[in-house]
Amino acid sequence: MTVVLSRARAGLMLAIQAGLAAGLAWYVAHDLFGRPMPFFAPIAAVIALGSSVGQRLRRTSELVIGVAAGIGLGDGIILLIGNGPVQIGVIVLLAVLLATAAGGGAALIVQSASSAVLVATLTTANGPVWTRFLDALVGGGIALVVMTVLLPLNPLTVVRRAADPALRAFTDGLHDAARGLAAAEPEVIHGALERLRAAEGTFAAFSAAIEAAGENVAFAPARWRARGALAQYVDGAPQLTYALRNVRVLLRRAQTALDDHEPIPAVLPESVRHLGDAVELLRQEWDRGIEPVAARERALRAVAESGRAYQEGVGYSGGVVVAQTRTAVADLLRATGVEYAEATRQVRDAIGWSTRPRGARRRPGRST
Repeated sequence: MTVVLSRARAGLMLAIQAGLAAGLAWYVAHDLFGRPMPFFAPIAAVIALGSSVGQRLRRTSELVIGVAAGIGLGDGIILLIGNGPVQIGVIVLLAVLLATAAGGGAALIVQSASSAVLVATLTTANGPVWTRFLDALVGGGIALVVMTVLLPLNPLTVVRRAADPALRAFTDGLHDAARGLAAAEPEVIHGALERLRAAEGTFAAFSAAIEAAGENVAFAPARWRARGALAQYVDGAPQLTYALRNVRVLLRRAQTALDDHEPIPAVLPESVRHLGDAVELLRQEWDRGIEPVAARERALRAVAESGRAYQEGVGYSGGVVVAQTRTAVADLLRATGVEYAEATRQVRDAIGWSTRPRGARRRPGRST
């Protein structure tokens, strides 16, 4: 029951937007423009609002183009060869081919074909074709007004809701890998790696939410005040994606180090655990809208511990783990707002290499 209520709350604003847009679209097309049965108007409004997050403007444009293409094909073919099942099949075939050749996405293809079917089955030849196109234009326009002016979603809420599962999955993967490395259980690290790969969808949703938030803030005056709070997510998300890629390399090499029976200093799994802590602290500090100081400190502790492991002696794959920890920490510092040069300097200081001359770093030893 709790899950059902949570899902209902998550979709409540979209439901309100869709209901309002559908009603307004019918009112404008029917009462203001005098269309007797403007069913394309509320349909266009609902489809536009139901488009994928972050692509509403593009999807709305595709919707209108798809409706126009479908209506034009439907009316033209019916005028030439009449109604019937064969004609409907030909209309859909041509509508899909036209939309695909135009390079349209799924919204354009589906809407073009479905509009053609509606014209062929539910409408008559009475009235000019452009009136049905006007219905779709009214619906799409009303949807844009509703979602950007009348009832804009809170972009910060949307982004936080999308960021939370992505960052939690990132943290859990690192913590699981740290436990596997400490217990010398390569299968545990392999499981953590697989879960991080599976979490790519949550990071894609995070990126889409950021795109949608930028669109929302740009076109919705009521949400302009959220620009500052969103900046942390907008600026940090790409760096987190880089960190995730480096961590996946880190975990593969950690698994290889165990499989090859390389020496694993006790501080190496601690370094991985601290890196997971840093991601979790970043999630918490972003959620509270504060400077991610604790995340930076824990990330630098992670790289410092990896430097200690290097000094104690690691094998070839262990050395790669250290190197990838250093790179991932630099990415994480960048995600917290630290500039590239400063992030590199802080990592070098933490690992203890800032004052060492070139060529003085000892190569990892005691590999087996």
